[in-house]
Parts: sequence; structure tokens; C-alpha cells
Amino acid sequence: MTETRRTWSLDRMTRKAKSNTKPPRRVGPIRATRRFLRRWVWRVALAFIAVICLLVSLFAVVNPPTTLYMASESGRLGGVAQDWVDMEDIAPVMARSVVAAEDANFCLHWGFDMSAIRQVIEAGESRGASTLSQQVVKNVYLWPARSWVRKALEALITPAVELVWTKRRIVEGYLNVAEVDEGVFGVDAAARHYFGKSPDQLSAIEAARLAAVLPNPKERSASRPGQFVQRRAAGIVDGAETIRRDGRADCFED
Repeated sequence: MTETRRTWSLDRMTRKAKSNTKPPRRVGPIRATRRFLRRWVWRVALAFIAVICLLVSLFAVVNPPTTLYMASESGRLGGVAQDWVDMEDIAPVMARSVVAAEDANFCLHWGFDMSAIRQVIEAGESRGASTLSQQVVKNVYLWPARSWVRKALEALITPAVELVWTKRRIVEGYLNVAEVDEGVFGVDAAARHYFGKSPDQLSAIEAARLAAVLPNPKERSASRPGQFVQRRAAGIVDGAETIRRDGRADCFED
């Protein structure tokens, strides 16, 4: 009798469990497609982040062999002039000149100069407020054409570069990949192209002239400077000396 009652209880529980079991819900094709796309978007995003982290870490110690823009110009012109040189082989006044010209508060910020950004917004100006760090990210990892996509990527990668690279490495990177004339990239090629000397021999005025042509290298000349370049270079000479005296060059100098 007890065995019969136990069997009856088990059968009852089994039937109850079956009645409570819901059939699997079917997912429509649209919903399935959304899930598939969402999954792959996340995978692509994570892969992109991983690649960027790898390249940021790699180029902190390994010199970039080329850049997208250099490769493009090389294909268009049949080659470019560029040789990487270490900071120890560059005249200190050259580094101070580009910082004074492009980002005088370079040692005081973490990749974005918020005061400069506020000034541009308040003045309603269209000019950019890109720091040296942002320009290095654009030159080394991205492309020069302006777009919201590039600016967004630049904003994402810049903090990573500031975190992993030293300030000295950022200045070194800028000096080695910046365009200084058509098909001429970096301070070594620039010094030899314009003045027939190595970058460690540059004088203060020569360094200032090179820094003055950087925003528009295809229309300005460091060896045959027009009035604008001469005036700009004179201001850069003063600016380079100012940041040396007030300590704003300490983060990238020995």
C-alpha cells in the first residue's frame, strides 16, 4: 500500500512538472537579426579597443614605421623623406619651439587643454584647440582629413596615449612624424632639407622657423620665410625661452 501511494505521488508530481513546463519561445527573424548584429558590434568594438591598446603600448617603446598619411603621400609622390631620430639627437630648442608654437601648456594638461577649448567656444571661433598629444594621435594612428569620426576616435585614444607614453615620448613622436614640406616628414628630414644640417645642430631661429611652418607646411618655407613666418618665428623664439624659464618645458627635458 505504501509503495502504491509513493508511486501515485511520483506520477502526480511528474504530471504537474510537465504541465508547468512552458514551450520554448520562438524568436522572430527581426529580433534574431538584431541580436546577431548587436553581438557582432560588441565584438568589433572590443577588437578595436584591443588593437588600439596594443598599438598605444607598442609605439610607446617602438618607433612607428610609417603613418597612414605618410603612406598615402609616398604612393602619390613616389616616396617621402623621413628618418626617426631620438630626442637626444635633437636640439632641445627644437622641442621647446614646437611646444611653444603648438601647445604651450603641454606639461600642464592630460591631453586636452580645457582652458584653450573654453576660449575658442566663448570667442565663437572655428579654429581648433588641439593639443600636441591630440596631434600625435591624429598623425600616428589616424588620418588628417577632418570628420566627426576622426575627432571622436582622437578623443578616445588621446587619454590612452597620455597614460602610457611619457611626455618626452609624445614630443619625440610629434617631431618625427609632422609634415614640414611636401614629401618631407620629421625634424631630421626637415633640418637637412631646409638648412643642410642634422637636427642636433639647429639654432633657435632655425627651430622657430620650422615650428612656424608646421600648421601649413606646403605653403610656407623655413629657408625662404615670408613676413608672416618671420614674425611668427620671432614670437616662437620668445615663447620657447619663456617656457624654459617658467618650467613648462620640464616634463620633456632631461
